[in-house]
Amino acid sequence: MAVLRKLARPLLAAPFVTGGLRTLHRPDAVAEGVRPVIQQVGKHIPALADGDPRLLVRVTGTIQAAAGLMFATGRAPRLSALTLAATLVPTSLAAHAFWTVEDPRERARQRAHFLTDLSTLGGLLIAAVDTHGKPSLVFRSRHAFDHRHPVAAVRRPVEAAAARTVHRAKGVAGSVTGALTASR
Repeated sequence: MAVLRKLARPLLAAPFVTGGLRTLHRPDAVAEGVRPVIQQVGKHIPALADGDPRLLVRVTGTIQAAAGLMFATGRAPRLSALTLAATLVPTSLAAHAFWTVEDPRERARQRAHFLTDLSTLGGLLIAAVDTHGKPSLVFRSRHAFDHRHPVAAVRRPVEAAAARTVHRAKGVAGSVTGALTASR
């Protein structure tokens, strides 16, 4: 499964890295398409109403490129996947608003892009909760103590640690005994 993750993460991150870098280099091409969305969102969030679309597009591109690189390289993969998912929603709404398009062919094309973004969002959400097969923090905190038998819940880990210590001590003792025998 580790090999699959190392292959899948860069594949999932590639559009974000390339798109983010492209947006940083040519923000004007994207900024015009974002203007109507900013006006709609600005009705609910007044701080965005007067915002510069170029600046907003550049910030989003920077976040997508950085989070994409982090996700592709496995650095903070859950956080970076969640960050990419959070930036994907407004980006998809702005870039692929198929419900506003009149031309049937263009509407179908935008719908296909929107659905692709929707499936990417699903992949990112799965990646955001992926714990690499280890129990999550929530699971570990819930099962840290067996509420029915609190003594047993503490005793089991202590006994396991004691057994590991005894095993290591026997190994060290064997090594020391072997070294003493060899030196005689």
